Amino acid sequence: MSLPFDTGDDFTYGRYLMVPELLSLQQCVSVDADTGKPEHDETLFIIIHQVYELWFKQVLHEIDFIIEQLNSHNVNGARHHLKRVLKIMKTLVGQIDVLETMTPAEFASFRSFLANASGFQSAQFREFEFVLGIKDRIQLDWFDGLEGQRLHARYLAPTVWDAFVGVMHRDGLGVPAAVLQRDVTESITENSELQAVIVDNFDDDGFVALVETLTDLDEGLQEWRYRHVMMVRRTIGTKHGTGGSDGATYLTTTLRPAWPDLWAIRTAF
Repeated sequence: MSLPFDTGDDFTYGRYLMVPELLSLQQCVSVDADTGKPEHDETLFIIIHQVYELWFKQVLHEIDFIIEQLNSHNVNGARHHLKRVLKIMKTLVGQIDVLETMTPAEFASFRSFLANASGFQSAQFREFEFVLGIKDRIQLDWFDGLEGQRLHARYLAPTVWDAFVGVMHRDGLGVPAAVLQRDVTESITENSELQAVIVDNFDDDGFVALVETLTDLDEGLQEWRYRHVMMVRRTIGTKHGTGGSDGATYLTTTLRPAWPDLWAIRTAF
């Protein structure tokens, strides 16, 4: 793929990162009734969510590579990049701290201008859910065009969990046939036989390290969801979301693990 610029002697930091183009993307839609200018806090809101989308892009990039590494049985390489995703998840949680510096009144000053636009419509976050195996909450017809195509491909594709199970199977750990042959368009459900296999192999340090890193990722997603719920409650209380969802009430229903077997085994020790 050719670059959109010449990398000659005048190649600069700004040209490489396309900084002028990047800084032109914060287009406010609100108007202050007194000044005629955009509401002050809308810029923060836009930048935070644009940065989220950039991180989601990187997370998907990493997860695809992690699946490739697991499928190639490069477990150490997969764990290394899983740890990178965990660091990104901590950054995503940290951004909520910045959002929470905005009071309910400050958010209300421009919220009506958002119309039906909502984080609920983030196709990349839905892709993230799908690649983890959370496939029971999203209707594919909510998205169209390239976003819909990407999401449909994720829906049909095996997940991180399937790649992990594949590692266990190739190591001869006795993965149940029902797990190996599961419908990858369905969310992961508990399997007591698989749990027993995982527990039986907890004397293998390398295997345990992979299991615990995957658990860290699942916990990291739940941590982000919890902080998101509390931020929404703090900012809009029990109001409906701008996209028509039930707001914090709906978000609370998402506080559950992607990989329930990794949590169910904890009672076995």
